[in-house]
Amino acid sequence: MKFPNRKTVERLRMEFPKGARVELIRMDDVQAPPPGTIGTVIGVDDIGSIMVRWDNGSGLSVAFGKDVCRIVKNSK
Repeated sequence: MKFPNRKTVERLRMEFPKGARVELIRMDDVQAPPPGTIGTVIGVDDIGSIMVRWDNGSGLSVAFGKDVCRIVKNSK
């Protein structure tokens, strides 16, 4: 696994600020929430993983370079 540099981590922190609402697009984990699940960003760690509190109760992070989520403008 390739880790992001400090500049990339800072960009991710600006793109996915604490409190932002996100939608899961893809996560490569057998325990992953289904695509389309909405959650709230609780932070971005030093290896670029986006830490999310998913609305279904899951707490799996979105792994940098592997998983995909997007900011949700208007969540339900």
